[in-house]
Amino acid sequence: MGQVTAYLLYEDVATALAWLSRAFGFKETLRFADPDGQVTHAEMDTGGGEFMLGQPGAGYQSPKRSGHHNAFLHVAVDDVDAHFERARAAGATILSEPEDKEYGLRGYRSEDPEGHRWDFATQLREVEPEEWGATRPRN
Repeated sequence: MGQVTAYLLYEDVATALAWLSRAFGFKETLRFADPDGQVTHAEMDTGGGEFMLGQPGAGYQSPKRSGHHNAFLHVAVDDVDAHFERARAAGATILSEPEDKEYGLRGYRSEDPEGHRWDFATQLREVEPEEWGATRPRN
């Protein structure tokens, strides 16, 4: 098995890169543009992982435009409360404020300007899955 890397589609990749950097602190690591200067592919570092961004063409509609969501990205951060304040100050749509979860995380959920959903969390303590009702498959 290999590593999974998320690839998010944006109607305006250049604007997404700037906003994701300002609001969430991600760092742009790669950018491709077409001859007209439109960003067609980019990559960002989350500080412990990475993801890719692309512009799929005129027929694509972002989650915000289509009104449909089918995924969200979970990102571990060192200080979720400070991260929340940064995202809120940058205008992120806050879907849930930071709260402690029974499975040992403190987290919040937000949405970027094109409607992609992001879940940020800090691990507070180790919790065995069975402590909050989860099970592990038997091999």
